[in-house]
Amino acid sequence: MSDPALHLFVGYLGSALVVTSLAMRSIVRLRIVGLAGALTFTVYGVLITAWPVVLTNAVILLIHSHFLREILIAKEYFRVLEVRQESQYLKYFLESHRDEIQSIWSGFSFQPSPRLLTLFVLRDLVPAGLFIAEIEDEETIRLQLDFAIPGYRDFKIGNYLYERGTLFERGFRRVIVEAGSGADEKYLRRLGFRRPVNPGRRDVLERSLEPGS
Repeated sequence: MSDPALHLFVGYLGSALVVTSLAMRSIVRLRIVGLAGALTFTVYGVLITAWPVVLTNAVILLIHSHFLREILIAKEYFRVLEVRQESQYLKYFLESHRDEIQSIWSGFSFQPSPRLLTLFVLRDLVPAGLFIAEIEDEETIRLQLDFAIPGYRDFKIGNYLYERGTLFERGFRRVIVEAGSGADEKYLRRLGFRRPVNPGRRDVLERSLEPGS
């Protein structure tokens, strides 16, 4: 093919994908977008018969594919660690990530309480997530914060908490969150939170904690 406009479009598309991949905080997204960029540049090299471009990006494509496969099949180790509310590390964590927490959970404000459940989620021994909820009754908790640090925002922490019975094993059967609390509603809906059927509780999103629900 010898359409210069097409060649230009493919080249700029490849450049945009590569630049976008470098801005990704999630390693998985970085690899996926980087892979797409390398593939696009490989096509671009073929179109303009620039074989060094084809060779370079074919190698990059293989590298992204290799590391992406390793990430996806890796068996990671998760564990929940409950911390005291006066923990210095908890205070340091909240302070260090304050701006980012507010950008995601704009209504969050840490208020110590005897009914507060405060959990760090360790991922391969790294404190990758923080879960804070208020215990409403024996079976219900009200979510205040579900935050993962950059590089670990691939829903695995959320799946571990809500899907695999981690909270269920502590005796809880459902988790609710106020719909207008500033919570990241898009994230919560991806994890199965829905409006309750009961018309009297339409101000919340809720999710059953039954494993596999």
